[in-house]
Amino acid sequence: QVQLVESGGGLVQAGDSLRLSCAASGRTVSMGWFRQAPGKERELTAAVGWTYGGTYYADSVKGRFTISGDNAKTTVYLQMNSLKPEDTAVYYCAARGTPTTWDYWGQGTQVTVSS
Repeated sequence: QVQLVESGGGLVQAGDSLRLSCAASGRTVSMGWFRQAPGKERELTAAVGWTYGGTYYADSVKGRFTISGDNAKTTVYLQMNSLKPEDTAVYYCAARGTPTTWDYWGQGTQVTVSS
């Protein structure tokens, strides 16, 4: 069982930046960040695959968010720039233990962007 510990959320103003971090207690195939805004479904925001280093970004964050990992491939970061009020959500770190399913989840961290 892999545990994920997140940090880095908070309250910022529009245009500001934040960096989220997520540390995994074991090896994973890939890691990513989902977010869920009030009244909306949880959506995959960004992800990175450890084998080839491929990344995914939701269209709404392309050009503003950057996902990266450490050399040990156990910590993933989400650098969020030019934040907008619509980025307000609970951000969840997730990890795949197998290529097809998001098996592990963090507890979530609140990001609030004021206008």
